[in-house]
Amino acid sequence: MSDGLGRLFQSKITNNTAAHRPKLVENVMKGERLVQVERLTRSYGGIRAVDEISFTLRKGQVLGFLGLNGAGKSTTMRMLAGVLAPDAGRIAINGADLLDQPRQAKQSIGYLPEQPPLYRELTVDEQLRYSARLHGLDHATCRQALLQTKERCGLADVGRRLIGNLSKGYRQRVGLAQALLHDPPVLVLDEPTVGLDPFQLREMRGLIRTLGRDRGVILSTHLLPEVQATCTHVQIIRAGRLVYAGALADLERQRCSTHLRVGLNAPPPAVNLAQLPGVVQVEELGVGRFRLHHAPDAALHQAVLERACADGWDLWEITPEHAGLEQIFVDLTLGDAPI
Repeated sequence: MSDGLGRLFQSKITNNTAAHRPKLVENVMKGERLVQVERLTRSYGGIRAVDEISFTLRKGQVLGFLGLNGAGKSTTMRMLAGVLAPDAGRIAINGADLLDQPRQAKQSIGYLPEQPPLYRELTVDEQLRYSARLHGLDHATCRQALLQTKERCGLADVGRRLIGNLSKGYRQRVGLAQALLHDPPVLVLDEPTVGLDPFQLREMRGLIRTLGRDRGVILSTHLLPEVQATCTHVQIIRAGRLVYAGALADLERQRCSTHLRVGLNAPPPAVNLAQLPGVVQVEELGVGRFRLHHAPDAALHQAVLERACADGWDLWEITPEHAGLEQIFVDLTLGDAPI
């Protein structure tokens, strides 16, 4: 990050001088907690695009940053990469404060924006050599970095081709190679698979998973399959605020069931089922089967068992239905309240 941009950061953040704020980076362990974000905020005019977001990223994690278009994902990615100044908040990258130590922090980041910054009139090798010089790599290190990065990103056979003649998928690969040249511990990827065909999409996902094994990756997307196929952790943003953050595997387990499917050989009228405590809707599925929509905290399972036994409903099925990731995403991004 340039000194000019560092001064811009300083001017944007008010009442947040080094003398008055706690040292966030003292709690950052290099090699383990790679990114620590605290109360990150950014507004455009009277609209708060990012509203006091806080999270951490550890080595070995691929963090999916998920939300609808306009939710604040790209704004957050740009602040993490140091190309956009926040109004308030703290960012530490691999132990370096992005405001107080911008050059050191930036050396630990590889950033791939949604539109990779490429010169179409250059060849792939020329573009990567130019990027390596910008990162300050000497001749010997640059040569080795180009060989390794091209091999890793599947560019070994296209080094002499003009970037303007490459497919969308290959241009994305060149953009990712630029972000990897200086071997950063943190990758920030903003919509890296937009516009790729199914084969390119599969290859890019595999590459991101591989890169995430020995570094931390933040992947911004609005595509649910992207998160499921690539990420170990997920955070969901709605209107600039985080409404969920945790391991992907925990997301569905932590989401309470609000549907109970029952099967009855001697079913009562649906109105009787609607009178059970906590039931908000009864959906008839046919042949004595019903889906009971209920409040998250309702003890409906026990109530159904008791009434079925007392009234002779001849219960043969009782199954809680848990929402899938798609339904959870809809609830969190469009619903009235977060988890």
